[in-house]
Amino acid sequence: MPIPDSWLPTLGMEQDKPYYKELYRFVAEERKKYTVYPPGPDVFNALFYTPYERVRVMIIGQDPYHEEGQAHGLSFSVRPGIALPPSLVNIYKELHEDVGFRIPNHGCLIHWAEQGVLLLNAVLTVRAHQANSHQGKGWETFTDTVIRAVNQKATPVVFLLWGSYAQRKTELIDASRHIILQAPHPSPLSAHRGFFGCRHFSRANAALQAAGLQPIDWQLPDSEPSRP
Repeated sequence: MPIPDSWLPTLGMEQDKPYYKELYRFVAEERKKYTVYPPGPDVFNALFYTPYERVRVMIIGQDPYHEEGQAHGLSFSVRPGIALPPSLVNIYKELHEDVGFRIPNHGCLIHWAEQGVLLLNAVLTVRAHQANSHQGKGWETFTDTVIRAVNQKATPVVFLLWGSYAQRKTELIDASRHIILQAPHPSPLSAHRGFFGCRHFSRANAALQAAGLQPIDWQLPDSEPSRP
Protein backbone atom coordinates (compact mmCIF):
# COMPACT_ATOMS: atom_id res chain seq x y z
CA MET A 1 0.00 0.00 0.00
CA PRO A 2 2.46 2.69 -1.09
CA ILE A 3 1.47 6.30 -0.35
CA PRO A 4 1.51 8.32 -3.60
CA ASP A 5 4.57 10.54 -4.02
CA SER A 6 2.76 13.89 -3.88
CA TRP A 7 1.50 13.06 -0.38
CA LEU A 8 4.77 11.76 1.04
CA PRO A 9 5.95 15.14 2.42
CA THR A 10 2.81 15.37 4.55
CA LEU A 11 2.06 11.67 5.20
CA GLY A 12 5.35 9.82 4.80
CA MET A 13 6.18 9.89 8.51
CA GLU A 14 2.95 8.03 9.28
CA GLN A 15 4.45 4.85 7.80
CA ASP A 16 7.01 4.69 10.61
CA LYS A 17 4.52 5.06 13.46
CA PRO A 18 3.45 2.01 15.50
CA TYR A 19 -0.26 2.38 14.69
CA TYR A 20 0.43 2.34 10.94
CA LYS A 21 2.69 -0.72 11.14
CA GLU A 22 0.00 -2.52 13.14
CA LEU A 23 -2.65 -1.44 10.64
CA TYR A 24 -0.51 -2.72 7.76
CA ARG A 25 -0.14 -6.09 9.50
CA PHE A 26 -3.86 -6.24 10.25
CA VAL A 27 -4.89 -5.64 6.63
CA ALA A 28 -2.31 -8.16 5.38
CA GLU A 29 -3.67 -10.82 7.74
CA GLU A 30 -7.25 -10.02 6.75
CA ARG A 31 -6.38 -10.50 3.08
CA LYS A 32 -4.95 -13.94 3.87
CA LYS A 33 -8.19 -15.07 5.53
CA TYR A 34 -10.94 -13.12 3.76
CA THR A 35 -11.78 -11.16 0.66
CA VAL A 36 -11.00 -7.51 1.39
CA TYR A 37 -12.14 -4.51 -0.64
CA PRO A 38 -10.84 -2.56 -2.41
CA PRO A 39 -7.96 -4.57 -3.93
CA GLY A 40 -4.52 -3.63 -2.61
CA PRO A 41 -3.48 -1.43 -5.55
CA ASP A 42 -6.68 0.65 -5.17
CA VAL A 43 -6.50 1.41 -1.44
CA PHE A 44 -4.88 4.84 -1.91
CA ASN A 45 -6.63 5.77 -5.16
CA ALA A 46 -8.13 8.90 -3.56
CA LEU A 47 -4.59 10.17 -2.97
CA PHE A 48 -3.32 8.89 -6.31
CA TYR A 49 -5.94 10.60 -8.46
CA THR A 50 -5.91 13.82 -6.41
CA PRO A 51 -2.36 14.98 -5.67
CA TYR A 52 -1.99 17.11 -2.55
CA GLU A 53 -1.26 20.32 -4.41
CA ARG A 54 -4.45 19.98 -6.49
CA VAL A 55 -6.99 19.47 -3.67
CA ARG A 56 -9.78 22.06 -3.96
CA VAL A 57 -12.79 20.13 -2.64
CA MET A 58 -12.94 17.27 -0.14
CA ILE A 59 -15.84 14.83 0.22
CA ILE A 60 -15.48 12.59 3.28
CA GLY A 61 -17.11 9.15 3.27
CA GLN A 62 -17.14 6.57 6.04
CA ASP A 63 -16.45 3.04 4.81
CA PRO A 64 -15.77 1.42 1.40
CA TYR A 65 -18.56 -0.40 -0.38
CA HIS A 66 -18.38 -4.03 0.71
CA GLU A 67 -19.92 -5.96 -2.19
CA GLU A 68 -17.99 -7.48 -5.09
CA GLY A 69 -16.53 -5.09 -7.64
CA GLN A 70 -17.86 -1.90 -6.06
CA ALA A 71 -15.03 -0.27 -4.08
CA HIS A 72 -12.05 1.17 -5.91
CA GLY A 73 -10.65 3.62 -3.41
CA LEU A 74 -12.81 6.71 -4.00
CA SER A 75 -15.64 7.57 -1.61
CA PHE A 76 -19.13 7.14 -3.12
CA SER A 77 -17.63 5.99 -6.47
CA VAL A 78 -17.97 2.57 -8.13
CA ARG A 79 -16.24 1.07 -11.12
CA PRO A 80 -17.85 1.32 -14.57
CA GLY A 81 -20.32 -1.48 -15.15
CA ILE A 82 -21.33 -1.69 -11.47
CA ALA A 83 -24.91 -0.78 -10.50
CA LEU A 84 -25.24 2.61 -8.82
CA PRO A 85 -25.46 2.36 -5.01
CA PRO A 86 -28.48 4.17 -3.52
CA SER A 87 -26.46 7.04 -2.03
CA LEU A 88 -24.84 7.77 -5.39
CA VAL A 89 -28.26 7.70 -7.07
CA ASN A 90 -29.32 10.45 -4.67
CA ILE A 91 -26.11 12.42 -5.26
CA TYR A 92 -26.88 12.34 -8.98
CA LYS A 93 -30.46 13.50 -8.32
CA GLU A 94 -29.23 16.49 -6.33
CA LEU A 95 -26.65 17.30 -8.99
CA HIS A 96 -29.37 17.25 -11.63
CA GLU A 97 -31.57 19.63 -9.66
CA ASP A 98 -28.66 21.85 -8.62
CA VAL A 99 -26.53 22.22 -11.75
CA GLY A 100 -28.48 20.48 -14.52
CA PHE A 101 -26.26 17.39 -14.30
CA ARG A 102 -26.98 14.78 -16.98
CA ILE A 103 -27.06 11.41 -15.25
CA PRO A 104 -24.48 9.10 -16.91
CA ASN A 105 -24.58 5.34 -17.34
CA HIS A 106 -21.95 4.69 -14.65
CA GLY A 107 -20.92 5.66 -11.13
CA CYS A 108 -17.20 6.25 -11.60
CA LEU A 109 -16.12 9.61 -10.13
CA ILE A 110 -12.50 9.65 -11.36
CA HIS A 111 -13.32 12.75 -13.45
CA TRP A 112 -13.97 14.66 -10.21
CA ALA A 113 -10.88 13.29 -8.48
CA GLU A 114 -8.63 14.34 -11.35
CA GLN A 115 -9.91 17.91 -11.01
CA GLY A 116 -9.02 18.18 -7.33
CA VAL A 117 -12.01 16.62 -5.55
CA LEU A 118 -10.49 14.44 -2.81
CA LEU A 119 -12.93 11.54 -2.38
CA LEU A 120 -11.67 10.09 0.91
CA ASN A 121 -13.28 7.48 3.11
CA ALA A 122 -12.37 7.60 6.81
CA VAL A 123 -11.69 3.85 6.65
CA LEU A 124 -9.93 2.60 3.52
CA THR A 125 -10.55 -1.16 3.60
CA VAL A 126 -13.40 -3.49 4.51
CA ARG A 127 -14.02 -7.23 4.75
CA ALA A 128 -16.35 -8.48 2.00
CA HIS A 129 -20.04 -8.30 2.93
CA GLN A 130 -19.28 -6.89 6.40
CA ALA A 131 -19.80 -3.15 6.62
CA ASN A 132 -17.56 -1.29 9.10
CA SER A 133 -15.49 -4.42 9.73
CA HIS A 134 -12.19 -2.50 9.58
CA GLN A 135 -13.26 0.44 11.70
CA GLY A 136 -11.14 1.18 14.75
CA LYS A 137 -8.06 -0.56 13.36
CA GLY A 138 -6.03 2.58 12.64
CA TRP A 139 -7.38 3.92 9.38
CA GLU A 140 -9.14 6.77 11.16
CA THR A 141 -5.84 7.96 12.61
CA PHE A 142 -4.31 7.98 9.13
CA THR A 143 -7.21 9.69 7.37
CA ASP A 144 -7.51 12.31 10.12
CA THR A 145 -3.88 13.11 9.31
CA VAL A 146 -4.90 13.52 5.66
CA ILE A 147 -7.66 15.95 6.70
CA ARG A 148 -5.20 17.91 8.86
CA ALA A 149 -2.78 18.07 5.92
CA VAL A 150 -5.50 19.46 3.65
CA ASN A 151 -6.42 21.92 6.40
CA GLN A 152 -2.85 23.25 6.26
CA LYS A 153 -3.13 24.21 2.59
CA ALA A 154 -2.68 27.93 2.00
CA THR A 155 -5.49 28.11 -0.54
CA PRO A 156 -9.10 27.64 0.56
CA VAL A 157 -10.61 24.15 0.28
CA VAL A 158 -14.34 23.38 0.24
CA PHE A 159 -15.24 20.53 2.60
CA LEU A 160 -18.53 18.75 1.84
CA LEU A 161 -19.57 16.95 5.01
CA TRP A 162 -22.60 14.72 4.59
CA GLY A 163 -24.02 13.01 7.65
CA SER A 164 -23.04 13.09 11.31
CA TYR A 165 -19.95 10.91 10.88
CA ALA A 166 -18.35 13.27 8.36
CA GLN A 167 -19.50 16.32 10.31
CA ARG A 168 -17.52 15.22 13.35
CA LYS A 169 -14.40 16.03 11.29
CA THR A 170 -15.13 19.77 11.57
CA GLU A 171 -12.88 19.84 14.65
CA LEU A 172 -9.94 19.18 12.30
CA ILE A 173 -10.78 22.04 9.94
CA ASP A 174 -10.11 25.76 10.33
CA ALA A 175 -13.42 27.30 9.28
CA SER A 176 -11.85 30.76 9.16
CA ARG A 177 -9.69 29.71 6.18
CA HIS A 178 -11.75 26.99 4.51
CA ILE A 179 -15.39 26.56 3.50
CA ILE A 180 -17.43 23.89 5.28
CA LEU A 181 -20.78 22.82 3.79
CA GLN A 182 -22.86 20.37 5.84
CA ALA A 183 -25.95 18.35 4.98
CA PRO A 184 -27.58 15.05 5.91
CA HIS A 185 -26.11 11.94 4.31
CA PRO A 186 -27.36 11.13 0.78
CA SER A 187 -28.47 7.68 1.94
CA PRO A 188 -32.16 6.92 1.24
CA LEU A 189 -32.60 6.91 5.03
CA SER A 190 -31.70 10.59 5.36
CA ALA A 191 -31.51 12.32 1.97
CA HIS A 192 -35.03 13.73 2.30
CA ARG A 193 -34.05 15.44 5.56
CA GLY A 194 -31.98 18.08 3.81
CA PHE A 195 -29.49 16.54 1.40
CA PHE A 196 -31.96 17.12 -1.39
CA GLY A 197 -31.97 20.86 -1.96
CA CYS A 198 -28.64 21.53 -0.22
CA ARG A 199 -27.14 22.78 -3.52
CA HIS A 200 -23.66 21.90 -2.33
CA PHE A 201 -22.28 21.52 -5.84
CA SER A 202 -23.16 25.00 -7.05
CA ARG A 203 -22.28 26.45 -3.65
CA ALA A 204 -18.87 24.77 -3.75
CA ASN A 205 -18.18 26.26 -7.17
CA ALA A 206 -19.32 29.69 -6.03
CA ALA A 207 -16.93 29.49 -3.08
CA LEU A 208 -14.05 28.39 -5.31
CA GLN A 209 -14.68 31.21 -7.77
CA ALA A 210 -14.93 33.74 -4.93
CA ALA A 211 -11.45 32.59 -3.88
CA GLY A 212 -10.13 33.03 -7.42
CA LEU A 213 -10.01 29.27 -8.07
CA GLN A 214 -11.33 27.23 -10.96
CA PRO A 215 -14.76 25.67 -10.37
CA ILE A 216 -15.31 21.92 -10.65
CA ASP A 217 -16.87 20.50 -13.80
CA TRP A 218 -19.30 18.19 -12.05
CA GLN A 219 -20.61 16.72 -15.29
CA LEU A 220 -19.27 13.19 -15.74
CA PRO A 221 -18.58 11.76 -19.19
CA ASP A 222 -21.38 9.54 -20.41
CA SER A 223 -19.07 6.54 -20.60
CA GLU A 224 -16.13 6.40 -18.20
CA PRO A 225 -13.24 4.33 -19.57
CA SER A 226 -11.93 1.59 -17.33
CA ARG A 227 -8.79 2.70 -15.53
CA PRO A 228 -6.55 1.25 -12.84
